[in-house]
Amino acid sequence: MRIDGNTKTCVLLGDPVEHTLSPVIHSALAEFTGINMVYVPCRVKAEDMESAIKGAFALNILGLNVTIPHKEQAIPLLCETDKLAEKIGAVNTLVRMNDGYKGFNTDMPGLCRAMKSDGIRIQDENVIVFGAGGVARAVVVMLCDKANHIYIVNRTIKRAKEIANEVNAYVGRRVAEAICLDEYVLIPDGRYLAIQATNVGMYPHCEEAVVNDLQFIKKIHTCYDLIYNPEKTRFMQLVEKAGGKAYNGLKMLLYQGIIAFELWNDVAITDEQANLVYERLRKSL
Repeated sequence: MRIDGNTKTCVLLGDPVEHTLSPVIHSALAEFTGINMVYVPCRVKAEDMESAIKGAFALNILGLNVTIPHKEQAIPLLCETDKLAEKIGAVNTLVRMNDGYKGFNTDMPGLCRAMKSDGIRIQDENVIVFGAGGVARAVVVMLCDKANHIYIVNRTIKRAKEIANEVNAYVGRRVAEAICLDEYVLIPDGRYLAIQATNVGMYPHCEEAVVNDLQFIKKIHTCYDLIYNPEKTRFMQLVEKAGGKAYNGLKMLLYQGIIAFELWNDVAITDEQANLVYERLRKSL
């Protein structure tokens, strides 16, 4: 692609950013759509975020992605926040407006589109969410309007209880329940969708799994492990060994990027284009 005076620029703000695969997504999307846009990762420290966002606006930057550790910190620096991002309490995509940037969260819609593309439903499911960090909280918020019941399983119970109490108050019913990881056997017998939202099993610790009990894992009919490196985590292998289906987080990464690209450029990415970008992503790992 030729860079000229009409080239749009989008930027990723994070610390660190050297490992990111987002340029692969956006470069491919620009190529397949014929949109004259470049995407550049920039390492920005927390104390420089306000200057970075103001500077981006002054430089006529079309849009920004915000990644760890800035997703919550960025919110007060915006002119507006989308309702879903406000509900989740974190943004990852900033869209240029007349008087600043509007914040969106495309992570959870990205997960929804990824699951839909794999034929996985959420409505009325009983779900086990492993983890109670920022990503796990966002997952539970996304699920709470649709799932029948959600078990939040975490090493320490305090944070899991905070999330459960928060979403229960939001929906007005006891949809979420906190379980200590050491007491996962308390989850009743049944068939569950599981979302693994911790970093357990991430490269280079590929032999680790959040749970190793095959008898318990037989309760899981489908798991979505949000890790994408390795391509098949130990937890995914165990779920498949127990007869369930297992998916990694690469499509979530793909679709959160696609939604950001769509917001910045007011376009709709086709399934065919999404599949082409997905294959390019896989080759980049």
